[in-house]
Amino acid sequence: MRRKNTGSRIFWEDAPDIKERIAILKKEGGFSWLDLESVFCLRSKGSKSRAIARIWGLPSLWQKVLNIKPHYVIEVISERYDRLKDREKDDVLLHEIAHIPRNFSGSLVPHYRRGKRKFQDLVKTLKLRYHRQDGNNYSSGRK
Repeated sequence: MRRKNTGSRIFWEDAPDIKERIAILKKEGGFSWLDLESVFCLRSKGSKSRAIARIWGLPSLWQKVLNIKPHYVIEVISERYDRLKDREKDDVLLHEIAHIPRNFSGSLVPHYRRGKRKFQDLVKTLKLRYHRQDGNNYSSGRK
């Protein structure tokens, strides 16, 4: 059975506000290993995905062929991400940052790995560290 073409298209645009937020999360959360020059942020519109955000890594094969260093793209799905409260937005971005390994290799840390620390524990640790640094201050200029 062929899938019906609904005619929907996904559009991507630069998201400097997301990049700024990640820079703040890096500073306040102590993510010194995060190379912001190699992290790009996009906002997509028209996606039917159930995801709120996605992260894309540049595989090592492409890095070698193109002779470039590792890069990552954090994509937020506008229809879902933009209506969240600021704290929830930060939690989503922290979740995506947790997918970036500390060696910044271009690969992604999966949700489930046998014999390794659980991904959700890592995300929880990052959130606790950030929110402790931040002092849970979402009333001063933030929603």
